Amino acid sequence: PNFLRRKAIRLSQSKFTVSVGAVVLNEKDEILLLDHVLRPASGWGIPGGFMNYQEQPSEAIKREIFEETGLELEELQMLWMRTLYRHIEVIFRAKGKGNAEVKSREIISLGWFKFEEMPAEMSEGQKEIIKKALSKD
Repeated sequence: PNFLRRKAIRLSQSKFTVSVGAVVLNEKDEILLLDHVLRPASGWGIPGGFMNYQEQPSEAIKREIFEETGLELEELQMLWMRTLYRHIEVIFRAKGKGNAEVKSREIISLGWFKFEEMPAEMSEGQKEIIKKALSKD
């Protein structure tokens, strides 16, 4: 039966988490970066967060960015997915529409940065995500 098959699959498969992130650009091709309370080491990086139950990745990234900054997204494009141990991450690129401001207690501050002028203390992993996203066409 269907319910028994689903239960067997759930018991035999490892659990994992799924998050979304986006390289968001403005009309000057500056990158939106958030100084995030929950990001280890340097808080600076791309916006994003965890997906909700039964939420599609594109809806999750739109929701996360709107909740954290008030921005709406245009030209949303999924670029890639990657796994990090028991975590799956979906990366997007988009254009931001509206005025970004801190809307969440999870965010210390935000800013728009040229690639060459990103915060020095930002992790190399975050810089690599941005570099790769900007090179995709």
